[in-house]
Amino acid sequence: MRGGNLQAARWLALLVPAVLMLGALGSQYLGGLYPCEMCHWQRWPHYAAIVLALLSFVAPRTSARVALVLLAGIAIAISGGIGVFHAGVEYGWWQGITGCATPFSGGGGDMLDAIMKAPVIRCDVPQWTLAGISLAGFNAIFSLVGALGIFVLAGKRA
Repeated sequence: MRGGNLQAARWLALLVPAVLMLGALGSQYLGGLYPCEMCHWQRWPHYAAIVLALLSFVAPRTSARVALVLLAGIAIAISGGIGVFHAGVEYGWWQGITGCATPFSGGGGDMLDAIMKAPVIRCDVPQWTLAGISLAGFNAIFSLVGALGIFVLAGKRA
């Protein structure tokens, strides 16, 4: 693999999940869009991909860098697959496998009152869409295209 391809693959493996997580966390904490349980499922592979991509920048051997980038790409693709499933649940294409999730932030006050006032976030109803595509759908699109780009770049030989 040429150095430029590996470098591009590493940056893509870092930036795709980082940007998607910034968007998810921004929509949650700045936009008030609370994640459902399946939204959280999509986040975990992105967290793993960020760590793997960062490790690829400090790995001593090229073979280790390539392996870490490929693992990050797999994690990103997994998040995209979960996004496809979640979007399908939102669009009513199939049944979900989970109940609703209720965010709760503990600390002080009456815990039961806080639980009762917390919004119930349904996994089968998108909170936001653009051109008919939900956040889960956008995660699926960007994650799968990003993972494909990583695999193509990582597969190019000198």
